[in-house]
Amino acid sequence: MSDRYFPCKQIMMVLLWSALTCACAGNIVVGTGKPPDSLKVISGMVQETERIIATAQIDLMTAQGHYPVSAALILQKPSYFRMEIIPVIGTPDFFLASTPDDLRVYIPSRGEFYSGKPSAENLGRFLSWTMNVEDMVMIFSGTYPPLTGENTSYESYMEGQMLRVDMKASSGYSQMIWIAQDGRIIKLVRNGSDGREIYSVQYEGYEPGSPFAGKIIVKMADDVTSISVRFTDIKKEKATDLSIFELPAPAGIKTIKLD
Repeated sequence: MSDRYFPCKQIMMVLLWSALTCACAGNIVVGTGKPPDSLKVISGMVQETERIIATAQIDLMTAQGHYPVSAALILQKPSYFRMEIIPVIGTPDFFLASTPDDLRVYIPSRGEFYSGKPSAENLGRFLSWTMNVEDMVMIFSGTYPPLTGENTSYESYMEGQMLRVDMKASSGYSQMIWIAQDGRIIKLVRNGSDGREIYSVQYEGYEPGSPFAGKIIVKMADDVTSISVRFTDIKKEKATDLSIFELPAPAGIKTIKLD
């Protein structure tokens, strides 16, 4: 009897081993060497000749407290950014404008005007979170930031119903991006050259037919600092000139140098 059923036992063992092998194999690699088409679409969603104009409810959480504000935002690739805090009553009392060469901040109620390099450190002096301006512009535009360095490598995996794209630059910086079946970006995790997480981004609240996330949440790796941006209005338009990102010093007010 045992000799008669031995082939069946062999078949069962082969099937069991196959199942275990598949279970241990992890996610299936679906592409290497170059970015998938869906990533290219997300990257090209907003061109450098276009800009995002939006109003948003911003919730900033830091170790010092919770800061909810309403703001008007203008964003343009690669690193043009303008922000005005909208008060409940009265005129705006905080203006920030950044270009690839300069960061300027004006606080009318204090009679203070600041100017310096558009660095993450200088931005953090006013917005209480430290992030590269270019990264912030790309994220709040609904896409993903570039990696520093050349020769970026790509690997794509199917992870459940989503496509996960792993990117790594020669600088050592890396990031992972999750893309839904409809081609929309869902999540981003950025890592430093030491492999440690710097921040993560969640893209939520997509409206039917809109390529833009209605809500974007950035969480820093300290598990304390986060910024949530919920757009109440957002649109894309052709960029005519860059003068909107210029913030001249008001007459009679001394410029405070940041660097």
